[in-house]
Amino acid sequence: MTTTHTPTVRAAQAKPRREDLRDFLRTRRARVMPEDVGLPGRGLRRTPGLRREEVATLAGIGISWYTWLEQGRVIKVSESVVESISRVLSLDSAERDYFYRLVGLNPPPAVTDTIPMAELERLMDSWSPYPAYVLDRWWNYVLTNSSAQAVFGVPRSGQNCLVLFFTEPRYRHFFTNWSTLAPQVVADFRSAAASFPGDARFTAIQRGLCERSPEFAQLWEQHDVRAESNGTKAVVHPVMGEMTFDHLVMHPSTRQDLRVSVHLPRDGEARHRLERLLSEPD
Repeated sequence: MTTTHTPTVRAAQAKPRREDLRDFLRTRRARVMPEDVGLPGRGLRRTPGLRREEVATLAGIGISWYTWLEQGRVIKVSESVVESISRVLSLDSAERDYFYRLVGLNPPPAVTDTIPMAELERLMDSWSPYPAYVLDRWWNYVLTNSSAQAVFGVPRSGQNCLVLFFTEPRYRHFFTNWSTLAPQVVADFRSAAASFPGDARFTAIQRGLCERSPEFAQLWEQHDVRAESNGTKAVVHPVMGEMTFDHLVMHPSTRQDLRVSVHLPRDGEARHRLERLLSEPD
């Protein structure tokens, strides 16, 4: 049976979120002292923290509009307003993201300058014998463990995963389901690029591949996108033969632009061949 969400039902579903927004803004406002934002701290105040009109003035928005927002009225909120209010209320990253979601917006991707490479490298090594690697936002290899290098022949770092997939002839024979994977890979990359609008490096990679790979150019013109998901990779290793892996994709909480992939043998035969490969002397 199909459920129709009428305006009344949608309004009822949104009411708890508006109530959370009201309470969240009120409690965040109460903890900011006037002197913290350069206002006089003396005088009679019925409630602690900033007044509504002070938040509105400091954020550069209308007093009535901010009052409606804090009352949980149904109004349209832009990203710039969320950022301005977050600055005035000294929200940390978790609070700002929560604020975004309460007003019905997706928070921007969290990117920090701190790259946890030492921790990630230890994680890659701890996953051995399972092949694992880390890609940056443009799908360049950042880290790969020895198992990934042995099984997939990927470089330790530097080269681009997407470019290798479409321009290295050996991968067409290496992946038994290359033609099935290719549309998924392009759809994933288009979705990744959309998360960083205006990033010229995505455009450079896309244009370069369109010139070098007719298959990529054709798939790119289809404009397919998909939510990032886990999947299956079946490969034919030149020494060990066919092995099938289930791969999982994750993102570090402090670096959402990094893509961590780990590959688990799907069956006992794949596990046995993987162990034999890694036990062979170089």
